[in-house]
Amino acid sequence: MIYSISALTSNDVLVIFNSAFFILGGVAVFMVGMNMMGASLEAAAGKSMRRLMAKATGNRFLGVATGAAVTAIVNSSSATTVMIVGFVNVGLMTLTQAASVIMGANIGTTISAFIMALSSSGGAFSIAAVFAFLAFLGFVLNLVVKNQQLKKIGVIFEGVGLIFIGLNVMSVAVGELMEGNIGAEVSNMFVALGNNSKQLTWEIIVLFFLGTALTAALQSSAALTAIVISLSGAGLISLQMAMCIILGANVGTCVTSLISSMGASVNAKRTAMVHLLFNVTGCVIFIIPVAFAGGYIAQFINSLIPKTQWQIAAFHMIFNLITTLLLLPFIKILVKIACVIVPEKVGEALAEDGETLDKRLLKTPAIAVGQVRKEILKMGEEAYANYKRSVDMLIKGDLSQKEEFDATEKSINENNRYINSFLVKLSLEDLAEADEKKISSFYHVTSDIERIGDYAENIVEYAERMILEKSEFSEHAKAEILEMDGHITELYKLVGAAFSEIDLKYIPDIEREEQATDDVCTKMQEAHLRRMTQNSCTPAAGAVYLQLALNLERIGDHMHNIANSIKAYAHK
Repeated sequence: MIYSISALTSNDVLVIFNSAFFILGGVAVFMVGMNMMGASLEAAAGKSMRRLMAKATGNRFLGVATGAAVTAIVNSSSATTVMIVGFVNVGLMTLTQAASVIMGANIGTTISAFIMALSSSGGAFSIAAVFAFLAFLGFVLNLVVKNQQLKKIGVIFEGVGLIFIGLNVMSVAVGELMEGNIGAEVSNMFVALGNNSKQLTWEIIVLFFLGTALTAALQSSAALTAIVISLSGAGLISLQMAMCIILGANVGTCVTSLISSMGASVNAKRTAMVHLLFNVTGCVIFIIPVAFAGGYIAQFINSLIPKTQWQIAAFHMIFNLITTLLLLPFIKILVKIACVIVPEKVGEALAEDGETLDKRLLKTPAIAVGQVRKEILKMGEEAYANYKRSVDMLIKGDLSQKEEFDATEKSINENNRYINSFLVKLSLEDLAEADEKKISSFYHVTSDIERIGDYAENIVEYAERMILEKSEFSEHAKAEILEMDGHITELYKLVGAAFSEIDLKYIPDIEREEQATDDVCTKMQEAHLRRMTQNSCTPAAGAVYLQLALNLERIGDHMHNIANSIKAYAHK
Protein backbone atom coordinates (compact mmCIF):
# COMPACT_ATOMS: atom_id res chain seq x y z
CA MET A 1 0.00 0.00 0.00
CA ILE A 2 1.47 3.39 -1.07
CA TYR A 3 0.63 6.71 0.56
CA SER A 4 1.04 10.01 -1.26
CA ILE A 5 3.26 12.64 0.36
CA SER A 6 3.14 15.11 -2.55
CA ALA A 7 0.97 17.49 -0.52
CA LEU A 8 3.65 17.88 2.18
CA THR A 9 5.71 21.09 2.17
CA SER A 10 9.27 21.60 3.41
CA ASN A 11 7.80 23.11 6.58
CA ASP A 12 5.73 19.94 7.09
CA VAL A 13 8.91 17.84 6.82
CA LEU A 14 10.53 19.98 9.53
CA VAL A 15 7.47 19.49 11.75
CA ILE A 16 7.78 15.71 11.26
CA PHE A 17 11.43 15.77 12.33
CA ASN A 18 10.71 18.07 15.29
CA SER A 19 7.84 15.88 16.46
CA ALA A 20 9.89 12.70 16.03
CA PHE A 21 12.74 14.17 18.07
CA PHE A 22 10.35 15.28 20.83
CA ILE A 23 8.72 11.83 20.89
CA LEU A 24 12.12 10.19 21.27
CA GLY A 25 13.10 12.75 23.91
CA GLY A 26 9.85 12.07 25.72
CA VAL A 27 10.63 8.35 25.71
CA ALA A 28 14.09 9.11 27.16
CA VAL A 29 12.66 11.32 29.95
CA PHE A 30 9.99 8.69 30.65
CA MET A 31 12.61 5.91 30.95
CA VAL A 32 14.86 8.03 33.20
CA GLY A 33 11.87 8.69 35.45
CA MET A 34 10.94 5.00 35.54
CA ASN A 35 14.51 4.02 36.45
CA MET A 36 14.81 6.73 39.13
CA MET A 37 11.52 5.84 40.77
CA GLY A 38 12.11 2.08 40.53
CA ALA A 39 15.66 2.22 41.92
CA SER A 40 14.64 4.52 44.80
CA LEU A 41 11.60 2.45 45.74
CA GLU A 42 13.70 -0.69 45.57
CA ALA A 43 16.34 0.80 47.88
CA ALA A 44 13.66 1.99 50.30
CA ALA A 45 11.88 -1.37 50.24
CA GLY A 46 15.02 -3.52 50.44
CA LYS A 47 13.98 -5.47 53.54
CA SER A 48 10.42 -5.88 52.28
CA MET A 49 11.73 -7.24 48.99
CA ARG A 50 13.91 -9.76 50.82
CA ARG A 51 10.87 -10.93 52.79
CA LEU A 52 8.78 -11.12 49.62
CA MET A 53 11.43 -13.17 47.84
CA ALA A 54 11.63 -15.52 50.83
CA LYS A 55 7.86 -16.03 50.69
CA ALA A 56 8.11 -16.82 46.97
CA THR A 57 9.57 -20.20 47.90
CA GLY A 58 6.30 -21.14 49.62
CA ASN A 59 3.86 -21.97 46.81
CA ARG A 60 2.94 -20.85 43.30
CA PHE A 61 0.24 -18.42 44.46
CA LEU A 62 2.68 -16.65 46.78
CA GLY A 63 5.15 -16.66 43.89
CA VAL A 64 2.66 -14.84 41.65
CA ALA A 65 1.88 -12.33 44.40
CA THR A 66 5.61 -11.77 44.99
CA GLY A 67 6.33 -11.22 41.30
CA ALA A 68 3.47 -8.73 41.02
CA ALA A 69 4.51 -6.82 44.15
CA VAL A 70 8.21 -6.63 43.29
CA THR A 71 7.47 -5.53 39.70
CA ALA A 72 5.11 -2.85 40.98
CA ILE A 73 7.99 -1.59 43.16
CA VAL A 74 10.72 -1.60 40.49
CA ASN A 75 8.26 -0.64 37.70
CA SER A 76 9.68 -3.10 35.16
CA SER A 77 8.87 -6.73 34.46
CA SER A 78 12.17 -6.98 32.54
CA ALA A 79 14.13 -5.87 35.62
CA THR A 80 12.25 -8.37 37.81
CA THR A 81 12.87 -11.20 35.35
CA VAL A 82 16.59 -10.35 35.15
CA MET A 83 16.68 -10.47 38.98
CA ILE A 84 14.98 -13.87 38.94
CA VAL A 85 17.49 -15.19 36.39
CA GLY A 86 20.21 -14.07 38.80
CA PHE A 87 18.49 -15.70 41.80
CA VAL A 88 18.16 -19.01 39.96
CA ASN A 89 21.77 -18.78 38.81
CA VAL A 90 23.05 -18.52 42.40
CA GLY A 91 20.59 -21.05 43.80
CA LEU A 92 18.36 -18.63 45.75
CA MET A 93 15.32 -19.87 43.85
CA THR A 94 14.33 -23.05 42.02
CA LEU A 95 13.17 -23.08 38.41
CA THR A 96 9.58 -23.93 39.41
CA GLN A 97 9.49 -21.12 41.99
CA ALA A 98 10.90 -18.70 39.41
CA ALA A 99 8.14 -19.59 36.92
CA SER A 100 5.36 -18.43 39.25
CA VAL A 101 7.24 -15.20 40.11
CA ILE A 102 7.62 -14.46 36.38
CA MET A 103 3.86 -14.84 35.91
CA GLY A 104 3.30 -12.37 38.73
CA ALA A 105 5.82 -9.97 37.19
CA ASN A 106 3.67 -9.79 34.04
CA ILE A 107 0.71 -8.75 36.18
CA GLY A 108 2.73 -6.19 38.15
CA THR A 109 3.97 -4.43 35.02
CA THR A 110 0.38 -3.51 34.03
CA ILE A 111 0.45 -0.80 36.72
CA SER A 112 2.62 1.25 34.34
CA ALA A 113 -0.14 1.34 31.71
CA PHE A 114 -2.62 2.76 34.23
CA ILE A 115 -0.10 5.45 35.22
CA MET A 116 0.21 6.38 31.54
CA ALA A 117 -3.57 6.42 31.07
CA LEU A 118 -3.86 8.69 34.11
CA SER A 119 -1.33 11.06 32.54
CA SER A 120 -3.36 11.30 29.34
CA SER A 121 -6.61 12.15 31.16
CA GLY A 122 -7.99 15.45 29.87
CA GLY A 123 -9.69 18.24 31.71
CA ALA A 124 -9.16 21.88 32.56
CA PHE A 125 -6.65 20.97 35.25
CA SER A 126 -3.89 18.67 33.97
CA ILE A 127 -2.84 15.78 36.22
CA ALA A 128 0.49 15.78 34.37
CA ALA A 129 1.04 19.36 35.57
CA VAL A 130 0.58 18.26 39.19
CA PHE A 131 3.21 15.54 38.80
CA ALA A 132 5.51 17.91 36.93
CA PHE A 133 5.38 20.13 40.02
CA LEU A 134 6.09 17.00 42.09
CA ALA A 135 9.34 16.57 40.11
CA PHE A 136 10.33 20.14 41.02
CA LEU A 137 9.44 19.52 44.67
CA GLY A 138 11.60 16.38 44.64
CA PHE A 139 14.47 18.34 43.10
CA VAL A 140 14.23 20.98 45.86
CA LEU A 141 14.14 18.30 48.58
CA ASN A 142 17.21 16.64 47.10
CA LEU A 143 19.04 19.94 46.85
CA VAL A 144 18.16 21.51 50.21
CA VAL A 145 17.61 18.83 52.85
CA LYS A 146 20.44 16.83 54.45
CA ASN A 147 18.35 13.97 55.83
CA GLN A 148 19.05 10.88 53.69
CA GLN A 149 15.50 9.53 53.98
CA LEU A 150 14.02 12.81 52.76
CA LYS A 151 16.53 12.87 49.91
CA LYS A 152 15.34 9.42 48.82
CA ILE A 153 11.74 10.60 48.91
CA GLY A 154 12.87 13.53 46.78
CA VAL A 155 14.36 11.17 44.19
CA ILE A 156 11.10 9.18 44.11
CA PHE A 157 9.16 12.42 43.53
CA GLU A 158 11.56 13.38 40.75
CA GLY A 159 11.15 9.97 39.12
CA VAL A 160 7.33 10.06 39.24
CA GLY A 161 7.31 13.61 37.90
CA LEU A 162 9.67 12.79 35.04
CA ILE A 163 7.44 9.86 34.01
CA PHE A 164 4.51 12.25 33.55
CA ILE A 165 6.65 14.94 31.92
CA GLY A 166 7.95 12.39 29.41
CA LEU A 167 4.42 11.17 28.66
CA ASN A 168 3.20 14.74 28.26
CA VAL A 169 6.05 15.58 25.86
CA MET A 170 5.12 12.56 23.73
CA SER A 171 1.42 13.48 23.73
CA VAL A 172 2.11 17.09 22.72
CA ALA A 173 4.53 15.97 19.98
CA VAL A 174 1.95 13.56 18.54
CA GLY A 175 -0.70 16.29 18.74
CA GLU A 176 1.49 18.70 16.73
CA LEU A 177 2.17 15.95 14.20
CA MET A 178 -1.60 15.64 13.58
CA GLU A 179 -2.07 19.25 12.54
CA GLY A 180 -2.60 20.23 8.87
CA ASN A 181 -1.54 18.09 5.91
CA ILE A 182 0.64 15.81 8.01
CA GLY A 183 -2.27 14.84 10.23
CA ALA A 184 -4.40 13.90 7.24
CA GLU A 185 -1.68 11.74 5.69
CA VAL A 186 -0.73 9.99 8.95
CA SER A 187 -4.37 9.48 9.89
CA ASN A 188 -5.14 7.95 6.49
CA MET A 189 -2.17 5.59 6.87
CA PHE A 190 -3.28 4.32 10.29
CA VAL A 191 -6.92 4.07 9.21
CA ALA A 192 -5.86 2.02 6.18
CA LEU A 193 -3.66 -0.17 8.38
CA GLY A 194 -6.52 -0.95 10.73
CA ASN A 195 -9.49 -0.96 8.33
CA ASN A 196 -9.97 -4.74 8.17
CA SER A 197 -10.80 -5.20 11.82
CA LYS A 198 -13.06 -8.26 11.65
CA GLN A 199 -10.76 -10.73 9.91
CA LEU A 200 -7.17 -11.95 10.11
CA THR A 201 -5.08 -9.68 7.87
CA TRP A 202 -1.42 -9.04 7.25
CA GLU A 203 -1.81 -5.65 8.95
CA ILE A 204 -2.57 -7.31 12.30
CA ILE A 205 0.48 -9.56 11.96
CA VAL A 206 2.60 -6.51 11.09
CA LEU A 207 1.38 -4.69 14.21
CA PHE A 208 2.12 -7.74 16.37
CA PHE A 209 5.69 -8.07 15.12
CA LEU A 210 6.14 -4.29 15.24
CA GLY A 211 5.32 -4.43 18.97
CA THR A 212 7.78 -7.32 19.41
CA ALA A 213 10.61 -5.63 17.52
CA LEU A 214 10.24 -2.18 19.11
CA THR A 215 10.05 -3.62 22.63
CA ALA A 216 13.13 -5.76 21.98
CA ALA A 217 14.97 -2.66 20.72
CA LEU A 218 13.84 -0.41 23.59
CA GLN A 219 14.14 -3.28 26.12
CA SER A 220 11.03 -1.92 27.79
CA SER A 221 7.40 -2.79 27.14
CA ALA A 222 6.45 0.22 29.29
CA ALA A 223 8.14 2.63 26.85
CA LEU A 224 6.26 1.15 23.89
CA THR A 225 3.00 1.16 25.85
CA ALA A 226 3.57 4.86 26.53
CA ILE A 227 3.96 5.54 22.80
CA VAL A 228 0.85 3.48 21.99
CA ILE A 229 -1.23 5.38 24.57
CA SER A 230 0.02 8.71 23.17
CA LEU A 231 -0.99 7.64 19.65
CA SER A 232 -4.37 6.42 20.85
CA GLY A 233 -4.93 9.74 22.64
CA ALA A 234 -4.49 11.50 19.28
CA GLY A 235 -6.98 9.12 17.68
CA LEU A 236 -4.37 7.46 15.45
CA ILE A 237 -4.61 3.96 16.89
CA SER A 238 -7.79 2.00 17.48
CA LEU A 239 -8.15 -0.35 20.43
CA GLN A 240 -7.80 -3.43 18.22
CA MET A 241 -4.54 -2.10 16.72
CA ALA A 242 -3.26 -1.29 20.21
CA MET A 243 -4.17 -4.82 21.40
CA CYS A 244 -2.02 -6.35 18.64
CA ILE A 245 0.95 -4.11 19.50
CA ILE A 246 0.59 -4.85 23.23
CA LEU A 247 0.55 -8.61 22.54
CA GLY A 248 3.72 -8.22 20.49
CA ALA A 249 5.31 -6.15 23.27
CA ASN A 250 4.76 -9.02 25.72
CA VAL A 251 6.89 -11.27 23.52
CA GLY A 252 9.51 -8.57 22.89
CA THR A 253 10.04 -7.99 26.62
CA CYS A 254 11.43 -11.56 26.89
CA VAL A 255 14.51 -10.49 24.90
CA THR A 256 15.98 -8.75 27.97
CA SER A 257 15.83 -11.89 30.11
CA LEU A 258 17.17 -14.04 27.25
CA ILE A 259 20.17 -11.71 26.87
CA SER A 260 20.62 -11.68 30.67
CA SER A 261 20.76 -15.49 30.78
CA MET A 262 23.71 -15.68 28.39
CA GLY A 263 26.71 -17.10 30.20
CA ALA A 264 24.59 -18.10 33.19
CA SER A 265 23.82 -21.58 34.52
CA VAL A 266 21.57 -24.02 32.69
CA ASN A 267 18.69 -23.34 35.09
CA ALA A 268 19.07 -19.56 34.60
CA LYS A 269 18.76 -20.07 30.82
CA ARG A 270 15.73 -22.24 31.43
CA THR A 271 14.20 -19.47 33.55
CA ALA A 272 14.47 -17.06 30.61
CA MET A 273 12.95 -19.77 28.38
CA VAL A 274 10.00 -20.22 30.78
CA HIS A 275 9.40 -16.47 30.52
CA LEU A 276 9.38 -16.70 26.72
CA LEU A 277 7.12 -19.79 26.69
CA PHE A 278 4.65 -18.16 29.07
CA ASN A 279 4.36 -14.94 27.08
CA VAL A 280 4.27 -16.63 23.66
CA THR A 281 1.57 -19.08 24.82
CA GLY A 282 -0.50 -16.21 26.18
CA CYS A 283 -0.17 -14.29 22.93
CA VAL A 284 -1.16 -17.33 20.86
CA ILE A 285 -4.27 -17.74 23.06
CA PHE A 286 -5.24 -14.07 22.60
CA ILE A 287 -4.13 -13.25 19.06
CA ILE A 288 -6.75 -15.50 17.43
CA PRO A 289 -9.81 -13.86 19.06
CA VAL A 290 -8.21 -10.42 18.66
CA ALA A 291 -7.62 -11.08 14.94
CA PHE A 292 -11.01 -12.58 14.12
CA ALA A 293 -13.27 -10.79 16.61
CA GLY A 294 -11.18 -7.80 17.64
CA GLY A 295 -13.83 -5.34 16.50
CA TYR A 296 -16.49 -6.95 18.66
CA ILE A 297 -14.12 -7.18 21.64
CA ALA A 298 -13.27 -3.49 21.18
CA GLN A 299 -16.97 -2.58 21.05
CA PHE A 300 -17.62 -4.51 24.28
CA ILE A 301 -14.73 -2.83 26.11
CA ASN A 302 -15.77 0.55 24.70
CA SER A 303 -19.24 0.08 26.19
CA LEU A 304 -17.65 -0.31 29.62
CA ILE A 305 -14.71 2.14 29.42
CA PRO A 306 -15.10 5.29 27.27
CA LYS A 307 -11.47 6.39 26.73
CA THR A 308 -9.09 4.41 24.52
CA GLN A 309 -6.12 5.04 26.83
CA TRP A 310 -7.91 3.39 29.77
CA GLN A 311 -9.16 0.62 27.47
CA ILE A 312 -5.56 -0.21 26.51
CA ALA A 313 -4.49 -0.30 30.17
CA ALA A 314 -7.46 -2.52 31.03
CA PHE A 315 -6.74 -4.92 28.15
CA HIS A 316 -3.08 -5.12 29.19
CA MET A 317 -4.10 -6.20 32.70
CA ILE A 318 -6.88 -8.56 31.57
CA PHE A 319 -4.49 -10.28 29.13
CA ASN A 320 -1.89 -10.95 31.84
CA LEU A 321 -4.44 -11.96 34.49
CA ILE A 322 -6.21 -14.47 32.22
CA THR A 323 -2.92 -15.87 30.88
CA THR A 324 -1.68 -16.39 34.44
CA LEU A 325 -4.92 -18.06 35.55
CA LEU A 326 -4.85 -20.38 32.53
CA LEU A 327 -1.16 -21.35 32.77
CA LEU A 328 -0.60 -21.37 36.54
CA PRO A 329 -1.77 -25.01 36.90
CA PHE A 330 0.68 -26.01 34.15
CA ILE A 331 3.88 -24.54 35.64
CA LYS A 332 5.57 -27.93 35.84
CA ILE A 333 4.77 -28.63 32.19
CA LEU A 334 6.28 -25.26 31.17
CA VAL A 335 9.38 -26.09 33.21
CA LYS A 336 9.68 -29.52 31.56
CA ILE A 337 9.38 -27.98 28.08
CA ALA A 338 12.06 -25.42 29.00
CA CYS A 339 14.32 -28.27 30.17
CA VAL A 340 13.84 -30.04 26.83
CA ILE A 341 14.58 -26.86 24.84
CA VAL A 342 17.62 -26.02 27.02
CA PRO A 343 19.25 -29.38 27.80
CA GLU A 344 22.10 -29.70 30.30
CA LYS A 345 25.41 -30.12 28.51
CA VAL A 346 28.07 -32.44 29.84
CA GLY A 347 30.49 -30.50 32.06
CA GLU A 348 28.47 -27.28 31.91
CA ALA A 349 27.26 -27.47 35.53
CA LEU A 350 30.83 -27.92 36.77
CA ALA A 351 32.06 -25.02 34.67
CA GLU A 352 29.49 -22.72 36.24
CA ASP A 353 30.12 -23.83 39.81
CA GLY A 354 31.13 -21.06 42.22
CA GLU A 355 29.40 -18.20 40.40
CA THR A 356 27.45 -17.47 43.55
CA LEU A 357 27.68 -13.67 43.44
CA ASP A 358 25.94 -13.19 40.12
CA LYS A 359 26.22 -9.67 38.66
CA ARG A 360 22.45 -9.73 38.05
CA LEU A 361 22.07 -9.48 41.84
CA LEU A 362 23.41 -5.92 41.58
CA LYS A 363 19.96 -4.91 40.35
CA THR A 364 18.64 -5.77 43.83
CA PRO A 365 21.32 -4.43 46.22
CA ALA A 366 19.42 -5.41 49.37
CA ILE A 367 19.33 -9.06 48.27
CA ALA A 368 22.90 -8.90 46.97
CA VAL A 369 24.08 -7.78 50.42
CA GLY A 370 22.36 -10.80 51.96
CA GLN A 371 24.03 -13.11 49.46
CA VAL A 372 27.45 -11.58 50.19
CA ARG A 373 26.88 -12.31 53.89
CA LYS A 374 26.28 -15.99 53.02
CA GLU A 375 29.50 -16.11 50.99
CA ILE A 376 31.47 -14.52 53.84
CA LEU A 377 30.08 -17.15 56.22
CA LYS A 378 31.24 -19.88 53.84
CA MET A 379 34.68 -18.27 53.68
CA GLY A 380 34.71 -18.16 57.48
CA GLU A 381 33.87 -21.88 57.63
CA GLU A 382 36.84 -22.61 55.37
CA ALA A 383 39.20 -20.55 57.51
CA TYR A 384 38.00 -22.24 60.71
CA ALA A 385 38.29 -25.71 59.12
CA ASN A 386 41.88 -24.92 58.16
CA TYR A 387 42.63 -23.65 61.66
CA LYS A 388 41.39 -26.95 63.11
CA ARG A 389 43.49 -28.91 60.60
CA SER A 390 46.58 -26.89 61.51
CA VAL A 391 46.19 -27.51 65.27
CA ASP A 392 45.52 -31.20 64.64
CA MET A 393 48.68 -31.54 62.52
CA LEU A 394 50.73 -29.72 65.18
CA ILE A 395 49.47 -31.79 68.13
CA LYS A 396 49.73 -35.14 66.33
CA GLY A 397 52.88 -34.38 64.36
CA ASP A 398 51.16 -35.70 61.23
CA LEU A 399 51.06 -33.73 57.95
CA SER A 400 48.64 -36.06 56.11
CA GLN A 401 46.07 -33.21 55.89
CA LYS A 402 48.57 -30.79 54.31
CA GLU A 403 47.31 -31.19 50.73
CA GLU A 404 43.71 -30.54 51.79
CA PHE A 405 44.89 -27.59 53.88
CA ASP A 406 46.71 -26.01 50.91
CA ALA A 407 43.69 -26.40 48.63
CA THR A 408 41.44 -24.73 51.21
CA GLU A 409 43.92 -21.89 51.79
CA LYS A 410 43.97 -21.25 48.04
CA SER A 411 40.16 -21.20 48.05
CA ILE A 412 40.12 -18.70 50.96
CA ASN A 413 42.40 -16.31 49.08
CA GLU A 414 40.40 -16.64 45.86
CA ASN A 415 37.12 -16.06 47.70
CA ASN A 416 38.59 -13.00 49.38
CA ARG A 417 39.41 -11.47 45.99
CA TYR A 418 36.08 -12.63 44.51
CA ILE A 419 33.94 -11.18 47.32
CA ASN A 420 35.86 -7.88 47.43
CA SER A 421 35.58 -7.49 43.67
CA PHE A 422 31.79 -7.93 43.94
CA LEU A 423 31.65 -5.50 46.88
CA VAL A 424 33.35 -2.83 44.76
CA LYS A 425 30.65 -3.20 42.09
CA LEU A 426 27.91 -3.32 44.71
CA SER A 427 29.15 -0.15 46.41
CA LEU A 428 28.59 1.75 43.14
CA GLU A 429 24.85 0.96 43.21
CA ASP A 430 22.16 3.12 44.81
CA LEU A 431 22.17 1.72 48.36
CA ALA A 432 20.15 2.18 51.51
CA GLU A 433 22.15 3.69 54.39
CA ALA A 434 22.13 0.39 56.34
CA ASP A 435 23.41 -1.52 53.31
CA GLU A 436 26.23 1.00 52.83
CA LYS A 437 27.34 0.33 56.42
CA LYS A 438 27.16 -3.43 55.86
CA ILE A 439 29.27 -3.27 52.71
CA SER A 440 31.84 -1.08 54.44
CA SER A 441 32.10 -3.59 57.29
CA PHE A 442 32.27 -6.59 54.92
CA TYR A 443 35.62 -5.39 53.53
CA HIS A 444 37.09 -5.59 57.04
CA VAL A 445 35.42 -8.93 57.79
CA THR A 446 36.88 -10.63 54.71
CA SER A 447 40.28 -9.25 55.68
CA ASP A 448 39.90 -10.66 59.20
CA ILE A 449 38.93 -14.08 57.84
CA GLU A 450 41.85 -14.06 55.41
CA ARG A 451 44.21 -13.24 58.30
CA ILE A 452 42.82 -16.20 60.31
CA GLY A 453 43.75 -18.37 57.34
CA ASP A 454 47.27 -16.87 57.35
CA TYR A 455 47.73 -17.63 61.07
CA ALA A 456 46.62 -21.20 60.37
CA GLU A 457 49.38 -21.34 57.73
CA ASN A 458 51.87 -20.24 60.39
CA ILE A 459 50.73 -23.07 62.66
CA VAL A 460 51.27 -25.59 59.84
CA GLU A 461 54.78 -24.22 59.40
CA TYR A 462 55.37 -24.77 63.13
CA ALA A 463 54.17 -28.37 62.72
CA GLU A 464 56.60 -28.89 59.81
CA ARG A 465 59.47 -27.42 61.86
CA MET A 466 58.65 -29.67 64.84
CA ILE A 467 58.60 -32.77 62.62
CA LEU A 468 61.83 -31.75 60.85
CA GLU A 469 63.61 -31.19 64.18
CA LYS A 470 62.01 -34.34 65.68
CA SER A 471 60.70 -32.28 68.55
CA GLU A 472 57.37 -32.53 70.37
CA PHE A 473 55.38 -30.79 73.10
CA SER A 474 55.00 -32.09 76.63
CA GLU A 475 51.61 -33.35 77.77
CA HIS A 476 51.16 -30.18 79.85
CA ALA A 477 51.86 -28.01 76.80
CA LYS A 478 49.40 -30.02 74.69
CA ALA A 479 46.73 -29.60 77.36
CA GLU A 480 47.23 -25.80 77.35
CA ILE A 481 47.00 -25.71 73.54
CA LEU A 482 43.76 -27.70 73.65
CA GLU A 483 42.40 -25.37 76.35
CA MET A 484 43.04 -22.39 74.06
CA ASP A 485 41.53 -24.32 71.14
CA GLY A 486 38.35 -24.89 73.20
CA HIS A 487 37.90 -21.14 73.73
CA ILE A 488 38.57 -20.37 70.04
CA THR A 489 36.04 -23.04 69.00
CA GLU A 490 33.39 -21.54 71.28
CA LEU A 491 34.29 -18.06 70.05
CA TYR A 492 33.86 -19.21 66.43
CA LYS A 493 30.36 -20.55 67.14
CA LEU A 494 29.27 -17.35 68.89
CA VAL A 495 30.75 -15.05 66.24
CA GLY A 496 29.16 -17.08 63.44
CA ALA A 497 25.74 -16.81 65.11
CA ALA A 498 26.12 -13.06 65.74
CA PHE A 499 27.23 -12.35 62.15
CA SER A 500 24.63 -14.52 60.41
CA GLU A 501 21.72 -13.38 62.60
CA ILE A 502 22.95 -9.75 62.96
CA ASP A 503 22.15 -10.01 66.66
CA LEU A 504 23.99 -8.17 69.45
CA LYS A 505 22.76 -10.56 72.15
CA TYR A 506 25.85 -12.73 71.54
CA ILE A 507 28.32 -9.90 72.18
CA PRO A 508 28.66 -10.35 76.01
CA ASP A 509 29.52 -14.06 75.57
CA ILE A 510 31.92 -13.19 72.74
CA GLU A 511 33.65 -10.63 74.95
CA ARG A 512 33.98 -13.26 77.69
CA GLU A 513 35.50 -15.87 75.35
CA GLU A 514 37.84 -13.35 73.74
CA GLN A 515 39.09 -12.33 77.19
CA ALA A 516 39.58 -16.03 77.97
CA THR A 517 41.88 -16.39 74.94
CA ASP A 518 43.94 -13.44 76.21
CA ASP A 519 44.13 -15.03 79.67
CA VAL A 520 45.14 -18.45 78.32
CA CYS A 521 47.77 -16.80 76.11
CA THR A 522 49.29 -15.17 79.20
CA LYS A 523 49.06 -18.49 81.04
CA MET A 524 50.84 -20.26 78.14
CA GLN A 525 53.65 -17.68 78.14
CA GLU A 526 54.14 -17.99 81.92
CA ALA A 527 54.08 -21.79 81.72
CA HIS A 528 56.61 -21.68 78.89
CA LEU A 529 59.03 -19.60 81.00
CA ARG A 530 58.58 -21.94 83.96
CA ARG A 531 59.33 -25.01 81.85
CA MET A 532 62.36 -23.31 80.32
CA THR A 533 63.83 -22.54 83.78
CA GLN A 534 63.15 -26.14 84.82
CA ASN A 535 64.80 -27.47 81.64
CA SER A 536 61.66 -29.54 80.98
CA CYS A 537 61.25 -28.10 77.46
CA THR A 538 63.63 -28.13 74.51
CA PRO A 539 64.61 -24.72 73.06
CA ALA A 540 63.16 -25.68 69.65
CA ALA A 541 59.79 -26.71 71.10
CA GLY A 542 59.80 -23.68 73.41
CA ALA A 543 60.33 -21.20 70.58
CA VAL A 544 57.47 -22.72 68.55
CA TYR A 545 55.23 -22.82 71.62
CA LEU A 546 55.69 -19.13 72.38
CA GLN A 547 54.94 -18.12 68.76
CA LEU A 548 51.97 -20.49 68.70
CA ALA A 549 50.42 -18.85 71.78
CA LEU A 550 50.61 -15.42 70.15
CA ASN A 551 49.14 -16.72 66.86
CA LEU A 552 46.22 -18.37 68.63
CA GLU A 553 45.53 -15.19 70.58
CA ARG A 554 45.55 -13.17 67.32
CA ILE A 555 43.03 -15.60 65.77
CA GLY A 556 40.75 -14.82 68.72
CA ASP A 557 41.25 -11.07 68.13
CA HIS A 558 40.21 -11.35 64.46
CA MET A 559 37.10 -13.32 65.41
CA HIS A 560 36.32 -10.59 67.93
CA ASN A 561 36.71 -7.97 65.18
CA ILE A 562 34.15 -9.82 63.01
CA ALA A 563 31.62 -9.78 65.85
CA ASN A 564 32.21 -6.07 66.49
CA SER A 565 31.61 -5.30 62.79
CA ILE A 566 27.85 -5.83 63.17
CA LYS A 567 27.60 -3.04 65.76
CA ALA A 568 27.69 -0.49 62.93
CA TYR A 569 24.33 -1.62 61.50
CA ALA A 570 22.65 -4.08 63.92
CA HIS A 571 19.43 -2.97 65.59
CA LYS A 572 20.14 -1.84 69.11
